[in-house]
Amino acid sequence: MAERIHHLLDRWLAEAPARPFIHLPDGRSLSFADLGALTDTAEAELGALDVRPGDRVLVVAENCPEHAALILACSRVGAWSCGVNARMAPAEIDAFVGKADARVVFFTAAASRSAAAHAQRFAAVDSALPGMQHGAVLQDAQPEAGALRDTVASLIFTSGTTGQPKGVMLTHDALIHFARVSGASRALGPQDRSYAFVPMTHIFGLGTVLISSLLAGAQLVMRPQFDPDDLLDALVHHGVSQLQGPPALFSRLLAHLQERGIQRPEAPALRYLYTGAGPLDLALKQRVEAAFGQALHHGYGLSEYAGSVHLTRLGEQRPDTSAGYAVAEAEVRVTDPATGEPLPLGERGELWIRGRGLMPGYFRDPAATAAVMREGGWYASGDLGEMHADGALFVVGRLKEMIIRSGFNVYPAEVETALNTHPSVQRSAVVGRTVEDGNEEIVAFVELRPGAALDADAMQSHLRELLAPYKRPSHIVALSELPTNTNGKVLKRTLKDQALGLTT
Repeated sequence: MAERIHHLLDRWLAEAPARPFIHLPDGRSLSFADLGALTDTAEAELGALDVRPGDRVLVVAENCPEHAALILACSRVGAWSCGVNARMAPAEIDAFVGKADARVVFFTAAASRSAAAHAQRFAAVDSALPGMQHGAVLQDAQPEAGALRDTVASLIFTSGTTGQPKGVMLTHDALIHFARVSGASRALGPQDRSYAFVPMTHIFGLGTVLISSLLAGAQLVMRPQFDPDDLLDALVHHGVSQLQGPPALFSRLLAHLQERGIQRPEAPALRYLYTGAGPLDLALKQRVEAAFGQALHHGYGLSEYAGSVHLTRLGEQRPDTSAGYAVAEAEVRVTDPATGEPLPLGERGELWIRGRGLMPGYFRDPAATAAVMREGGWYASGDLGEMHADGALFVVGRLKEMIIRSGFNVYPAEVETALNTHPSVQRSAVVGRTVEDGNEEIVAFVELRPGAALDADAMQSHLRELLAPYKRPSHIVALSELPTNTNGKVLKRTLKDQALGLTT
């Protein structure tokens, strides 16, 4: 049984080295043996750079085989891989280097112009890995000691959409366990090909896509970025059977299909659609299911748990936006945000989580760890949800994003759901804005469908049929595109800042 993530590759090197694993945009395919050779090269280079067990290796990356090889090579030498998206700003990258206390920084220069630009700033030199560069060894970096040194596989930095990013420590056991859970939830096997554009710098791309595929022997149609035309081509010509991504991916894809006049994409091998890493809107779900003629599966997960804790079931097409049912060895409790006491079925509260996949903490940040951990090994997620009698979980928003208007609690997701049923709206995001009396008003930002124009009066009339007066926005603002981070999550902090500048 695999104990470290590189053991997943070792199995296929022994059993089926010639089997294809990664398919690239230029038409090349890499077998498990090819990935093994890249991992050998990466391992030798880490040794030459004096990377030690417990060191952090930062990888400024967009998806490519060399990044996967570095992740596995770090596992071999006992170092911790720490991927950060190359499209981050220079100040963000510099901050991540410091937060990770990195021993060395690699850049996927050939796969990403952004990574190449960061490499130039660091005066990086060519790596032994094709298309990679690395900076100088950072001599002051201190390797981790103690039990964590040998159990942690990777650091994933939280996105920072609602606060300062923190380094989540993910263990080998948690990642491998989730790979089993994820693979079983979609019957993943060697016959499958996943469209792998979700960044491996995020838990979605690392756990759900890379590690799960390694465990199952499934193949990856790997891409550094999402391109809707490339996806449509891959569905037709490259046997893509599994498509996973955040809701923003599917929103962009639907807009592209509308612009191209495509009613039903040709996808002869596609059998599994999944969205996660963000709240799912019912209107979006229905439109995706209509376009592909099959269920859009959903789940609830987070970096702090190395993947999903709830998933919908294969073969079940729910009519709602439930995140599905608890996965093996995971527990979710709905609690009173003020007292932490469990709430009855159907009541909304903060979601507490515990189980095999839970992080051992935030890297070298005991205060941040203590702020979210509760007695009994529970993690207080800050997410709001409710549990139904059948065990299905519904996530309704973030505790910090809840708007209090005239003494009533308003959940942005509820308002967004109503807005997204308007025929002009592609997607929306709702934030609160404090006004003079300390009350909050609701500001809605909408991204319109291709060719649509904002008619705020008509939209307000539409909302009157769907929402109580206290839930309706005071302002509706059209944007060409909602701001998102590199993982597709809407940047609510950016929108809150924009809302402050609106005239009353």
